[in-house]
Amino acid sequence: MLASTAKYEITWEKLPDDFVLDSEPLDNINQPSLAAALTESLQVAGKLPANALVTTNYGICATVNQKIVVKAPDWAYVRSIRVSREEVKRSYTPQLQGDIPVIVMEFLSDTEGGEYSSKPTYPPGKWFFYEQVLEVPNYVIFEPDTGELEVYQLDDSKRYQLRNPDANNRYWIAEMGLFLGVWQGTRENRTGYWLRWWDENGNLLLWGLERAERLAAQLRAVGIEPEI
Repeated sequence: MLASTAKYEITWEKLPDDFVLDSEPLDNINQPSLAAALTESLQVAGKLPANALVTTNYGICATVNQKIVVKAPDWAYVRSIRVSREEVKRSYTPQLQGDIPVIVMEFLSDTEGGEYSSKPTYPPGKWFFYEQVLEVPNYVIFEPDTGELEVYQLDDSKRYQLRNPDANNRYWIAEMGLFLGVWQGTRENRTGYWLRWWDENGNLLLWGLERAERLAAQLRAVGIEPEI
């Protein structure tokens, strides 16, 4: 499949089996925990369809001017894939294997990762790749240490515009039917800022342990001691 612009020829091709993927370690020890927390609450709430794809530090591919480009966002959500899980266990090519991600996220760390790089020359920057090549509708940049959250939305001119949060300091992600915002607390021995989901009614999507604790409290309230 092929898409053309005045300057760039974008081809959607499967990553060759002999392509060497970047195997550098993660920039920040918190990245896996932050990503897992986002995914778990979707699963617990039943908001992760069977044909959806959630990626964490996983290659999303396109070919720009006949050169393969692979970026691995810290977290991404694809609403629907059209191939088996086996075919995307190593990398994912939008358009060819399924939908464009509706949202990609980058968690800032002490290492300069180029999250704001709009460099168009090879290898292109992350911002340029998400905005101009993939045309991902929502791009999120999160600073875990300070809780600072930036949400960018692709406008009609195919450029990212910084969004303002609502009165609850959250952002409506229309493609997912959920709000995204920052929550402060403790999970898995990490106390700090987390990204969380809220439904259209403002209800927090719970993690598994939170749901179990809430159920236990409800049982105790009616005189039933839950089994541990």
